[in-house]
Amino acid sequence: MFATNPFAVLSAHIPPAIIQGYVIVMIILVAAGTLFDIVHKGSAKYFFDNWRKSKSKAAQQVEGGALLSIAVQTAVVDVLASGEFCNARRRIAHLLTMYGFVLHVKATAIMVFFYPTLATPTPAIWPLLWWLGGLMLLVGGYWFWFFIRVDVAAEGNSPFRVVHADLFVLSLLASVTLGLIWACLQANGSAASGLFCGLYILATTVLFAGVPWSKFAHMFFKPAAAFEKRVSYANGTRSNLPAPADKPEQFGSARTAPRHY
Repeated sequence: MFATNPFAVLSAHIPPAIIQGYVIVMIILVAAGTLFDIVHKGSAKYFFDNWRKSKSKAAQQVEGGALLSIAVQTAVVDVLASGEFCNARRRIAHLLTMYGFVLHVKATAIMVFFYPTLATPTPAIWPLLWWLGGLMLLVGGYWFWFFIRVDVAAEGNSPFRVVHADLFVLSLLASVTLGLIWACLQANGSAASGLFCGLYILATTVLFAGVPWSKFAHMFFKPAAAFEKRVSYANGTRSNLPAPADKPEQFGSARTAPRHY
């Protein structure tokens, strides 16, 4: 089961071209949804305006090697290590979810486009990474949802209350959960595999088509925001955002490091 390409098995019932076309449509939906989110919320305009204001008020210009150094720090600390999270549990859950998502999606694309049928044997590493990424994502995602996320009950709301901001994590968990169940049932020849395949496709469509209404697009904005924040602290203008997580000493005396729960 863990060494079998579930999409190649599926190609016996659905032509590979349709499966590949579906993946391409999902990619287009993500790109279009992100652009819509940028235009609708004015995120790009905000960051460019903030960047120009920061440069015009800078006590010192940050260029060349210093700018490259900040870009590397942003990539390593803020993106790869999720340095924005001060709470260790929150960071670990986020990293499990993030890297699990990357592994799962990459393995899916490789298996769908390079090994679409059983006639082209799939190297065992790709199905294994697909399962590993999916399980990592589920551990991180469910850990966050049930044990780490904001205590809505403390705010007077029902713990079962769901808002637009929850669409991404819920549809992501639903997609991967149903996908792994489908692959397991398919490998065991269960008649229920068709039902779970349909539910998997439905949840995945909601995940990628719901970009304008979810927090999916934030993964593209956050690196830019983290970079701008570091540059503004480096050039002396400060940012209207909290200081980088790995530089708490840059907070003013009246401010303290943010707490993430």
